[in-house]
This record gives sequence, C-alpha cells and structure tokens, in this order.
Amino acid sequence: MASFGGVAVSDPNLSASFTQKQLKEYKAQFNSWNLARTGLITAAEFEAGMKDLQLPEPLTTQEVTKLVEQYDVDHKGGLDYESFLRVQLELQKNGRSPQKASAQKSFLTTKQFGIVHHISDSEKRAYVEHINTYLDDDPVLMKYLPIDPATNDLFEIAKDGVLLCKLINLAVSGTIDERALNVKDRLNPWERNENHNLCLNSAKAIGCSVVNIGTQDLVEGRPHLVLGLISQIVKVQLLADINLKKTPELAELLDDMEEFEELLRLSAEKLLLRWMNYHLKKAGYTKTVNNYSSDVRDGTAYAMLLHKLAPESCTLEPLKISDPLERAQAVLAQASRIGSSKYLTPKDIVEGSTNLNLAFVAHLFRTRSGLSTDSSKFTFAELIETDDDQDSREERAFRMWINSMGIEYISSLFEDVRDGWVLLQVLDKVSPGSVDWKGATRPPIKMPFKKVENCNQAIAIGKKLKFSLVNVSGKDLVEGNKKLTLAFLWQLMRYHVFSLLKNLRLKGREVSEADIVQWANIKVRNVGKTSRMESFKDKSLASGVFFLDLLGAVEPRVVNWALVTPGLTGEDKKQNAMYIISVARKIGCSIFLLWDDIVEVRPKMILTLAAGIMLWSLENKAKPKDAPATPETTPEKSGQKSSSIASDSAPTSPTASASSTAPASPTAPASPPPVENGFLPVDAPSTPSPAPTPDILENGHDDSSS
Repeated sequence: MASFGGVAVSDPNLSASFTQKQLKEYKAQFNSWNLARTGLITAAEFEAGMKDLQLPEPLTTQEVTKLVEQYDVDHKGGLDYESFLRVQLELQKNGRSPQKASAQKSFLTTKQFGIVHHISDSEKRAYVEHINTYLDDDPVLMKYLPIDPATNDLFEIAKDGVLLCKLINLAVSGTIDERALNVKDRLNPWERNENHNLCLNSAKAIGCSVVNIGTQDLVEGRPHLVLGLISQIVKVQLLADINLKKTPELAELLDDMEEFEELLRLSAEKLLLRWMNYHLKKAGYTKTVNNYSSDVRDGTAYAMLLHKLAPESCTLEPLKISDPLERAQAVLAQASRIGSSKYLTPKDIVEGSTNLNLAFVAHLFRTRSGLSTDSSKFTFAELIETDDDQDSREERAFRMWINSMGIEYISSLFEDVRDGWVLLQVLDKVSPGSVDWKGATRPPIKMPFKKVENCNQAIAIGKKLKFSLVNVSGKDLVEGNKKLTLAFLWQLMRYHVFSLLKNLRLKGREVSEADIVQWANIKVRNVGKTSRMESFKDKSLASGVFFLDLLGAVEPRVVNWALVTPGLTGEDKKQNAMYIISVARKIGCSIFLLWDDIVEVRPKMILTLAAGIMLWSLENKAKPKDAPATPETTPEKSGQKSSSIASDSAPTSPTASASSTAPASPTAPASPPPVENGFLPVDAPSTPSPAPTPDILENGHDDSSS
C-alpha cells in the first residue's frame, strides 16, 4: 500500500474543512506568498498576494491587517500555514476566498457580486439523492420530486423555504411546527421571507452554523450557501442516532481501562471514528483513521471495514488493485451488496471529500454497525442514570448558542470547552476586549497546565463580570465538571442577553428579570388580552396562551388563532408550545428551547423565550409602527392605547401568512434581524428579581425611548 503523500494538518477540525486537493493548493499559495521564507506570512505579504490574484473585490489594507492580527493569536508576527487556512475559511464564509477557480468538471461555478464560488457537483448529486429518497412521499413536495441531480433544480426549489424546513424536520423530528409554514402554490416575497426566517432559526436550533447566511441568500437560491446548509442538515440527520442514549450498544467500544464518562463525552463524529477504528483493529488494520479525508482516500480502510462487517458479501479482493480509483470502484461495488454505497463515488474517495465520506460511514453504521446488543460492559439503567436529562437539555441549549455565534463549531460541549479556548472566544464575543490573548494558548494544547491557564483566565473574566463563581477554578472546567461548567455558561449567556437588552432598551441602564416580565405583561395588556405571567415560574404559562398572546402583540398578524387551543389538556399544551416556538422563529427570534420546556415551565428556558421575543421586538422598534390588529387576528378588543414600552411593533406588511392545515390569519412579520447576532436569551436565576426601576418603567413607560 502506498504511503500518504498529502498535506498534514494537526487540527482535525481544520483538516476536515478542506479536501487534500485544496490543502495542496493552499500550501502552494502559502509558499509563494511567503517571500521571506520565514514560515510566516506578514500582513504586507498577504496583501501583495491578494493583489496578484486580481480579484474583482480585493481586501483593503485595513481588512488584511485586521485579519492577520486576529488569526496571529500567538503574536508571532504573521500567519503560519494553519492560521493561513483559518483565514481562508473566514474569507470563504464571506464569499471572498482567493482560491483560484478549478477547471475540473466536478465543480460548478456560480458568480455572486463578481466572486466565483465553487459548488461540488458530487455533493449536489449526493444530497439530491438523499432528498429524493427521504422526502419522496411528502404531500407538499411530491410535485417537485424527484429532483434531477444533473440540473440546478435543487436551488430553484429551495427558494420558497419549504424544502429546507422539511429537511430540518427530517433531521430532528418536530423541530418545526409545519402549521406555521407557508406552503401555498404562490408565495409572495414576505411569505417566503417568513419561511426562510423559520428555516434559519430552526437550523441554528439543531446545531447548524448559519452565521453568514441571510434570508435573501436563500430567496435568491445562492447555490454555495444553499448546498452548505443542506450539507449541515443532512449531517445532523445521519449522526442523530450515534450516541449512547439512542444506541447503547456503542458501550462495546469502551476499553477496559476507560471510564464510561469518557465515552459519553465524545461527539458523534468522534464516536463514529472510534467505531470504525474498533472494527478495523479487529480486522488487523494497523493504522488509526483520524479523519474522513486523507486517512481513507486509498480505500484500504473501507475494504477491511466492509469485510469485517459483512464477510459473507465483501471480500478483500479490492486490496489487490494498485490503481486508487479502480480500488475505490471495487470497494463501492462491495458496499452496494449490503445496501451501503450511498453518497460516495470512487472519485470522492480518492479526492478525500470530507462531507461525503462522513455521510458514507454514518450510513454504513446505520445499515450494519456490527455491535453486539448483549454487552456485559453496561446496563441500560446505568446509561440513563449517567445522562441526566436536565443537564442534557442545558448542554444542548448552550452548545447551540455558542455555535450560533460564528466562532469555532463545537459538537460536544463538555469536551470542547475543557481547554478554555472556546470559552475565551465566547467571552471576547459578549464582552469585547476582555480577553488577554497574549496570555492564552490556541489548540491543539499538549501541556495540561496551558489548558488550566486558559480556563483560569475565563474564570477571572467571569468574576470581573460579576458572575457567582465561589470555589470555582479553571481546573474544574478542565476536568469536565458538568455542574460547574453549566453554571458558568448559564451566567455567561445571561450576561450576554441582558447586555443586548440594556443596549437596545435602556441606553446603558441595567435590565432585570422583572423588567422583562413587566414589559411582556404590558404588551399583552395593551392589545386587550387578559392573560399575564407573575414570574418565569408561573405554572399558568404551561398552557402556552400567554406567549401566543405576546407574539400576537409584538407582531399582530403572525398568530393563526384558529390553531390556538385553551391549553387545558396535555396534548393541547404540547400543540400550543410547538406552535409558539415556530411562530417566534418565523418572525426572526433566535431561541433554542424545546416545547417540553414550556409545558414543564422550566424557569431558565422560559426566560430565554421571553427575552428572545423582547429582543426581537426592540430591534424592530425603530421601524414604522404596525397597523392595528384585525378582528381575525385578535378576537378580543385591541382598542387600548399602547404605552411607550409596548409600542415597538414591527412594520406593516401587505401580505398574509398561509398555514398548511388551516387558513392563516393575515400576518405582517417584520424584516428579519441579522442572523449573525449570535443571540440566545438566557434563563432566570432561582432568586427573585428586583422590582423594575421606577424611572425606567413608571406606569409602563420607558422614559429613555422618548
């Protein structure tokens, strides 16, 4: 077997972001720009290199300097190769990548604002086949399916947002209440915008990164952004069951010397690699597969894995073939015998396509895991005991919030924050300038004390921000203490949301939980509704009626009242709660709670919802006031004059919202706030909040708004 002759990258997440071909191209570019041969590209060298490419929209000197300073975290005086790659990822996100166009047939090109973007034809084909397979019987999409992968029909169909929302529900069932989706044959621009708001906010809620994607990008069907979003959604779906809670057989992977907790900490991607290496070791494969690109591109690992999982159908004959492409063809021919040849082509294997190789391995796991259901290493009761439900929900919310910020993507909260780097990035995002980057160490970190230093700095900043961190040290975070990690992140989220509300509403004055409660009650009262909440622990909130009234108050035509129930039975409460979340996301709120959190009245998550609606309303306050609510929208009278605190409705829209199950009341969603604000509201502390400051909320008026 030939040895790997590609470009090695120490950071596995960075390695997974590029194919070997791209890594080689960027390495050549790096070497050609590094004229001084120091191994570091200075800002001047970077700018000169960019000018040589003669791009239609070159970076300015100021932009180049800022990029180099941002990614030269160790202050070496320039970018090393891996920092250079991180800059390329940043430029790709913003559609300004300097990588030259590939003339190969496997790439499609599309121009937006003079920039050439590359679309993998292989990925488009794979995801179209995925859609055709899993959504073929959907009554709304039947008229569009099957999609022809040889055309660009995928991007045209995605323009109304329905397909993307259906994919999200396919990935994580129940994420979107499809009653809130506009599905009629002809959608006006505002209805499409609502669908895309719902899509993007729901995508964030299942773990997708949408920082550089806006509703207009989806309305225009920009191929590189649409395909990138679909790729993430499909990945979520394929990895959904690769965890110990849903697949307890994975405990078989546990080594004799390992603690069960160590396996629980692994992300789905790492767990999948662990599963693959477990079987390869049994098959006699001497190497370790560390990624889904360079380590599998010669096809050897796949041939041995298939033979181990299905010896009756898959032989080792492919190993006798010397040509890599022919060997890959033979490997996939074997995989097709057990129904597991989806997503990949021989060329994708040879070129090391990370996304498609990951999809192939995940599908193979779902088809034939090769794990025993009779493992002596665990009992199901022990597994459930270890995975505390409340901690699990909070972990999910914090993880999705961090991922929505557009910093490094994390897939396992407790594992990925242990080195402190992500925590420092989040702190710098919510409190700019608070981090001393000269005293921080970027991963990969080999020396444990460097991780402790990072976490100690995070704790020190938290104390300056007045977090309650008595007897909490950086070592606790490095050791993965769940309770203390969650407590720190909760306070960080709370600080973030209250800072945003303070800046928007009170122009520097502090916001309290009581302010949010009173704001919400006044908004509901001013449209003639009688529901109210006493606190974030108010059990009456379980019905969902108050939050539907609040959403109707901030956006008078967004709620289809024909779908709202009194919320008296368990099922009615669930239906209302699911509808609340989708309606909130539809108008543009960035929230991460589950319907269970509303029905169970979990105070922390309830505050995330209330604060999210308030933040959206305040962000849209400066726009023209909405027209009075119509009788169809608000059954009760709405003749009361709104006070200043409750008069921040969104702008009028002449359009109406359509429901897939009942005629929708006319709606007028406001223009969506930027999806890259990285906001997640946080929940209330267990102690009572102070009463609203009189000069801020006297008689329901905010004097600062006048």
